[in-house]
Amino acid sequence: MSFTQRVLVACLIAAMAASPVLATQDDMKPGESAGHGKVPKALVGAWTLVRCDNVYPDGHRVELYGPHPTGMWLIDAEGDYMMQIVRAKRLPFAANDKSKGTPEEYRAASMDTNAHYGHVSADDHVMHSDIVHASFPNWDGRSGDSSYTIQGDELTYRVAKPSSGAAEGAHGEVVWRRVHS
Repeated sequence: MSFTQRVLVACLIAAMAASPVLATQDDMKPGESAGHGKVPKALVGAWTLVRCDNVYPDGHRVELYGPHPTGMWLIDAEGDYMMQIVRAKRLPFAANDKSKGTPEEYRAASMDTNAHYGHVSADDHVMHSDIVHASFPNWDGRSGDSSYTIQGDELTYRVAKPSSGAAEGAHGEVVWRRVHS
């Protein structure tokens, strides 16, 4: 695990330790998290992004964050998670000041990243997510279900109706690889 990945995992652990508990362990059934559904052990841990594409009925793909996007998805045993996806090559703001970007720079900054946190649980091959807050404000408070598979160290989930750049009939496909320490 890289230094950056270790720092992100440490931050997640600290944030989870500081978060309020919705239920006590005595209130829960085995395998349930505080206030959420079951979290399979196979989901728990740190994941690094492999790809994030829109897939069309004819099979062609559109890389939403360009070639070789980067990202981390951290899921704890309670199902609390933090996720961030970032385009690998991004252009800095010319003014070197976040508050003084051009409309094009703000658009690129928005389209080149995706971050959110919340809660995840799963049963069979369906993952349930509850987003608390997201970099795209329309997702705040949003819940959804996605089919998923885990093969070896790769987790793939499907988004039935992508919210960005997809024509009718397309679905999203996101692939993550488990980070080993």
